Amino acid sequence: MDSHQLPPSYSIKRWLLTTNHKDVGILYLVTSLYFLILGGVLALIFRLQLAQPGLNILSPPAFNQAVTIHGLVMVLFVVSPLAFALANYVVPLQIGARDLAFPRLNALSYWLYLFGGLLVMISFFQDRTLDVGWTLYQPLTSVFSPYVGVNTGGLGLALLTASVTVSTVNFVVTIFRSRAKGLRLTALPMFTVGVLLTVLMMLYAFPALLAGIILLASDRILGTVYFTSPQGGAILWDHIFWFFGHPEVYIVLFPALGVFGDILVTFSRRPLFARRIIIAAMVVVATLSFLVWGHHMFLTGMHPDVRRAFTVTTIAISLPFDAIILSFIYTLAKARIELKTPMLFVLGSIAIFIIGGITGVFLGSIALDYVLRGTYFVVAHFHYTMAGGALVGLIAGVYYWYPKMTGRMFSEKLGRIHFILTMIGFNTLYFPFFLSWEMPRRVPIYVESLVPLQQIATVGGFIFGASFLVMFWNLLYSLRYGEPAGSNPWGAHTLEWMTESPPPPHNFDGTPTFVDGKLSFIAANGAAHGEPETHLSRWPFMLSLASFLALLGLTTHLLVSVVGVGLLAFSVLGLAGERFISREEDLGERWPFERVDRMKLAWWTFISSEVVLFGVILSAYVYVRTASSTWPAPGTLLDIGHGAVNTFILLTSSLTVVLALASSRMGSRTCTAGFLAATLGLGILFLFNKYNEWSELFSHGITFSSGLPASTFFLTTGIHGAHVFAGLLALGYLFARALKGAYVGKGHETLEYFGYYWHFVDIVWVFIFPLFYLV
Repeated sequence: MDSHQLPPSYSIKRWLLTTNHKDVGILYLVTSLYFLILGGVLALIFRLQLAQPGLNILSPPAFNQAVTIHGLVMVLFVVSPLAFALANYVVPLQIGARDLAFPRLNALSYWLYLFGGLLVMISFFQDRTLDVGWTLYQPLTSVFSPYVGVNTGGLGLALLTASVTVSTVNFVVTIFRSRAKGLRLTALPMFTVGVLLTVLMMLYAFPALLAGIILLASDRILGTVYFTSPQGGAILWDHIFWFFGHPEVYIVLFPALGVFGDILVTFSRRPLFARRIIIAAMVVVATLSFLVWGHHMFLTGMHPDVRRAFTVTTIAISLPFDAIILSFIYTLAKARIELKTPMLFVLGSIAIFIIGGITGVFLGSIALDYVLRGTYFVVAHFHYTMAGGALVGLIAGVYYWYPKMTGRMFSEKLGRIHFILTMIGFNTLYFPFFLSWEMPRRVPIYVESLVPLQQIATVGGFIFGASFLVMFWNLLYSLRYGEPAGSNPWGAHTLEWMTESPPPPHNFDGTPTFVDGKLSFIAANGAAHGEPETHLSRWPFMLSLASFLALLGLTTHLLVSVVGVGLLAFSVLGLAGERFISREEDLGERWPFERVDRMKLAWWTFISSEVVLFGVILSAYVYVRTASSTWPAPGTLLDIGHGAVNTFILLTSSLTVVLALASSRMGSRTCTAGFLAATLGLGILFLFNKYNEWSELFSHGITFSSGLPASTFFLTTGIHGAHVFAGLLALGYLFARALKGAYVGKGHETLEYFGYYWHFVDIVWVFIFPLFYLV
């Protein structure tokens, strides 16, 4: 069977090698539900522990581990991946695309997510896993948490951030470049709007988490002192984590808001009231989400003026949600509502989210935050927002698109039973937490007066958990015995319902277009949807497996890492040499990037996330330096000459990259290869000079642990050096192909894309040089 055809659905080969967006969506769905079971079981175990003070079901360390992994799994491995399960399946259909822009990257993002989760799970069996709460508050060093499992869990989170980065680039390019002709951004279905804003927030939030994980790993493994020094410490981690953490709240929520919009329109038979206002409000929330992280730090002694500023932004971010919820309510006014299972879950989720939103405003008050911070009131608010608003809303999406995915209808009766159990169980579980506002969170013991509330919550937890068993049975039973769904069982009007259920591999038999203001199809021809494309590739799985082994070996046995690195190199070469066909539509709506091809947009999107990564790392340096009363004067710790020479080398290498591109465009094979060789040589010279500089420092007893000046220098320049090394690997491949005339006359775009990366790395050094050597 060739790579243009998908094996049957019962074939293991299909699920290991598929790159089709619908298959990847199903893989995400199954895996996120698996992690849901895992996170739910952990929650039920520590709910039993909390049913009565002093029970010995879990020891205090085991309790902390269960609470920590439950939080991390539910937030990072369940809710967001469940949203992307739906996004993978539905978004290309909603915008009229054949697939995501980069199918192999889509498969890679899934396998990185899965193997990242496996690393977190493996940490359970390595002495002790993460046990400090899902926020990973510092100092989480080898002194205070000397457990190998903590390192493994952290590496799993790093692999997850790589998955997110790959996925966000893919969705950004797909939505901006692969829409059906005439489908304006403002006319996108609400679910796609929610996904677009979600991936834009992810693009700039998750690099901050990755930067924090790198600093944390450096403290634990290399001995740097970012989080053990008074100048950095726990406050530095708070700034880094919550810069990621608060946008994460809206990252998990926005896809659910998109689900609300599509389902409300379908089952109310009315257009969405004030649709443009809803979209504008979501844009405002997405922007403000990066300006409210400080309200998690009111108790840290920040300046009163800063506290007041964060209070204003915290209150302000709640106002757009008022407009969104009121628009949803007005949509329902005087409508003839069909109370099908998806609609019931949407209505229930909106009601729960309103409670979560109102209680969240309380935490924006400095006075109330002093009383409620770190209590079960916060736990209640958090779950009413994240579990009730996001998870329950996404369950509505699962029911809504289940007929499209399977071609079968689920049992409406079981769906209603699931809804009733969910509402009873959820509110019985979490509402008592509001009344337990004096009880500290993450603590396995409490006063006797709170026993009735905790026991009620435990009963609610088991009801809520049992509700998912009903859902699992309903979906599995209906997969085989459900009634045929037809192409559009709900009578919806969005594009995914205009093809058969489940859709064919190419999605549509013609090319969808909205040029005349209404949907029509252009008959398929040699350049349209009927064209066979590649749907199978082994390399996404192999790359992810190699990354998994390389990271696992760091906490088990070095030989495992060696095997992983070798397999990684082999897989990269295999991916580069694979002939994979994924054409871009000739007809498509591409505003505002009509003149930017999809590869160029992908590179710019990726580099923008790299800006955040280095921005956070350099900001950490500026933070600890301004907090330090003393710092080595320029020229005392670091040799300015080394820095100046490296600056000259890198700036010259940027020039040679430009000359290589110009030579390629002019058709000169010799000059193209020559300038690429010059760039390669300059990059090697830069690293050699950096090696000599580090060696001199080590010879004088200055190492990673020699205070903040040394820690910040070694880590920042080390990360930059790793980026230079990655560029050199790519340069070696480009040079080898240039010797064969690969980029002469045509194909010069590849050199242009590489140039973006290389210039970015050089620009980063332009900031590093004055900050570390001259100031």
